[in-house]
Amino acid sequence: MDDFLTPVSTTSLKRPTESKPITVIEETASSNKRIQDVDLEAPEAVSRALKEQPDADTLENMLESLINYQKDDFILVVPSPIQAQIINTLVNTTIPDYWRTLRGSGRKKKLLLACLRNTSGIGAILSRLRLLTADARQKKAADQTRDVVTQIEDLFDISEQVLAGDHVSHQLWKDISTHCLNTNLRKLIWREYISQVTSGKIVSAVAEAEDILKEKQVPQMATWLANGTEYATWLGLNLVNLMKENIAAEESVSSMTEICSKSLNLGYLDHIVRPIVAWVIENDSVDSFKRYLFKMKAFEQRKYLGAITTFIADEYLGSIIDVKDHVPIATSTIISSAAALVHSLVKDNEVLKDYLVAELVRPKTLVLDSLAARRYLIAAVAVDEEKLHNLFEKCIRLFGDSFYIKHTPILQQEVLGQTLVIAGGYVHRSQPMFLTMMAKSSYHVQGMSNRIGATSQRARFLGIAVGTAISKMVDKPELQLNFDLEGDESIEAEWFQRLTEVKDMIGIIKDLRLRDQRPIDARPSQKPAKASTKASPRPAITEIKGPRIVEILDDDDEDEDEDDDLVPYGKPDSDPEDETDDPTMINRNKPTAPVYIRDLLKGLRDSEDYDRHALALSTAAPLIRRKANFGSEVTDHIEELASVLLNLNDNFDIPEFNEQRQQALIAILLAKPAPMAQYFARSFFSGDYSLAQRIAMLTTLGIGARELAGLKDASTEALVPPKPAFPSEQLPPHLHKLYASQSSSNPVSRITSNLTQHLLSPLAAEAADTLTGPNILKVRTFSSRMEVEKRRSKPIPNALAQIVADNFFFPLTGRWWIATRSSKDSVYTSQHLLPQFLHTLALLLNAAGPNTLALPQMTREFWELLLSIRGMASNDKGVLSALLFAFLMLLEANEDKERLVNEQGKELLETQEWVRMVFSNLGAGSEEDEKIRVLAAGVVVRCQEVVDKYQRRLAGSMMDY
Repeated sequence: MDDFLTPVSTTSLKRPTESKPITVIEETASSNKRIQDVDLEAPEAVSRALKEQPDADTLENMLESLINYQKDDFILVVPSPIQAQIINTLVNTTIPDYWRTLRGSGRKKKLLLACLRNTSGIGAILSRLRLLTADARQKKAADQTRDVVTQIEDLFDISEQVLAGDHVSHQLWKDISTHCLNTNLRKLIWREYISQVTSGKIVSAVAEAEDILKEKQVPQMATWLANGTEYATWLGLNLVNLMKENIAAEESVSSMTEICSKSLNLGYLDHIVRPIVAWVIENDSVDSFKRYLFKMKAFEQRKYLGAITTFIADEYLGSIIDVKDHVPIATSTIISSAAALVHSLVKDNEVLKDYLVAELVRPKTLVLDSLAARRYLIAAVAVDEEKLHNLFEKCIRLFGDSFYIKHTPILQQEVLGQTLVIAGGYVHRSQPMFLTMMAKSSYHVQGMSNRIGATSQRARFLGIAVGTAISKMVDKPELQLNFDLEGDESIEAEWFQRLTEVKDMIGIIKDLRLRDQRPIDARPSQKPAKASTKASPRPAITEIKGPRIVEILDDDDEDEDEDDDLVPYGKPDSDPEDETDDPTMINRNKPTAPVYIRDLLKGLRDSEDYDRHALALSTAAPLIRRKANFGSEVTDHIEELASVLLNLNDNFDIPEFNEQRQQALIAILLAKPAPMAQYFARSFFSGDYSLAQRIAMLTTLGIGARELAGLKDASTEALVPPKPAFPSEQLPPHLHKLYASQSSSNPVSRITSNLTQHLLSPLAAEAADTLTGPNILKVRTFSSRMEVEKRRSKPIPNALAQIVADNFFFPLTGRWWIATRSSKDSVYTSQHLLPQFLHTLALLLNAAGPNTLALPQMTREFWELLLSIRGMASNDKGVLSALLFAFLMLLEANEDKERLVNEQGKELLETQEWVRMVFSNLGAGSEEDEKIRVLAAGVVVRCQEVVDKYQRRLAGSMMDY
């Protein structure tokens, strides 16, 4: 049997050191063969090779060939079927496989980014990002989940680098205009790019994907592509480079004009305009910008000019506070330079000139309530005599209109009056006969009669001040108007007369660049000398020479009194740092509390040292209050302090951060009440502030006003929320603090609750005693009226009454009308901000008191504002509750009910009927509904009391309704 297995031949094989499976060897050999056979000159072959997962070196060669391949049948920047395949392969396959490796290599990364820096590449990235975002939101089984988070992170990184830089748009336009010979196709490609970067597609797609990473708790730095303001700034910088680097050919100008026009759809126009204005000022490129501006449509030109004037006012004139004193109004280089810039833009354009006139007559932007902003616009208009006369005529017609006097916020009336007087001064210097004719016209004569006969005291004063200023210019001395004004009104009337002397000339645009330069103070420094911290090597001994008095004590007495005279030292406080055994954890260099305002600012800005930052925040309020009336240290840095505190973020999670910041803001307001109230009111309606920051401004105005009125102790310190009666089980400390403080964290809400109870308790007591009034007021028994009267505080001097109208109340109501009319979906009408706004206005009205001279005008404006938001209140209970509280406070603040009936009879009856309807429609149920019913019942009772007493007079006033 062994013969059957005899071998025929024998062969010896030498095995390799590392054996591989046969399948792997075959695949590697096949892949190498395919890669070696790739024709880099053929885009179709490169497209197939990219799908085969080549190695890094081969990928580099293919990417380089794609960039350098510039034949008519294939160009990477021009869409085609082969180009679409290559781009999709790079986005869907190459980036997931190689991007983590290519990020460290400079050349390969640049080649890949260059291949994707075109309309098709950007579109493919956005499509892939949306697909991954939708995939991440879907709920799948455990065995079907895919890791899309890593791919989203890679797309974040590559999209930032593809669009990074200020020359992206210019380079893309250059590539399109160079390599795409078909004019129609070139326009289509450029419009596709415009649609991508100006429609918000990039911001929305990236922001949605960023939310996915936050939900997955992936540590990821916030990308600028998801931030609207940063993205708008990037777009503005790209527009600047497009304007200044393109040849002034007709097609180039039209293409640049198209992207500038479409940029208006993105929003954030102020951030887009900011780089453009900076470029125009730095390079004196007004003519270059006008080449594109005048090609736009009329409404687009007006939008750009409005954004430019707003930017100039905010950037260069925002810190100027109007002071109505005896000092003559001096000329300003900044105002003259701003006027030169605006004049250069509008001097050859009738559409923009008419827009400036319309804005000065009926301002739609909030910055025009600044006198400096109006001065430079009037100076730009005054160059054209026809437009100046048109401006003056429209102002004088509108200023004396009876409907305008009755229903326009007083802030806008003041702005129009100042514009009228300044424009009158320019007209008087250029053509005095025209001013005389307008002063004798029926518009001015009848307007003065309407003003003097107005029910509002402030409206009457504005008529007197403007009429006197015009009379001083056109009438003889013996025929000039003369009103016996006293006190602050006399000073302000003289200030209106000095406005006619304002003469701002057209300056030089380049002077705007010198805004940050300040004159160097030549006075010697008065900084306190720093105490030396170096210890002396040996203590100094002072020898006393001469006779000395020595007390001789008996030994027995000394022994007896020794223990009684010695007072033992107290036990030192324990230091938590001493309890640790690790010496590296002990910090002996603890910061000291700031003594100077400049040190306080440094501590507030310190975002690295927790101890210094927390100590500065905790000592900010007492330091500001202590320094407010001591020198000018607080006054010199007051706006800087307010800006730093408003923009302060709780990066260290400091306990009581919001309370300490709020106390510091209130201290700033009390240091300079009038100008800082205007500052907070102006900041509330401008700037990129969050809802929390805007609420902090309102809280500052409300509580600061009450403290000025002497109501601090009764309304803020006594409103400490009570502790829970019997907490059986509590959440963890950080969660309990979060949820337990929701209702009591806002001091304005606590004040409104206290005032509501204070106002409704007498009504409830009376209803319970006489068995009359709505049943809702009988649910709970309150204290009797005598006890309520006993708890009322005694009258004290009210320092708020003189400044509340012009500095607190009217700036808020006037700007609210402008902000809400300019946009339908304004943040100021949202359910988060509107209740706080109404509460603040109601608190200001209550703090001002019934004896405030401007109370009738404040009542008129506040009542019109409240009636205008009834539709919003019907959709949200929070707004409804705030509205009813404001109505109740309005009726309580006006103790003179007869005047209320004579001047606001229609509003009173309309309010009564509407609140009665609200009361009947509210069903008893939740606690919130019960509170609203209580407020509605209180308003109905107060209205009914006035109606019953003056019903005959009300019936007579409603005859013509």
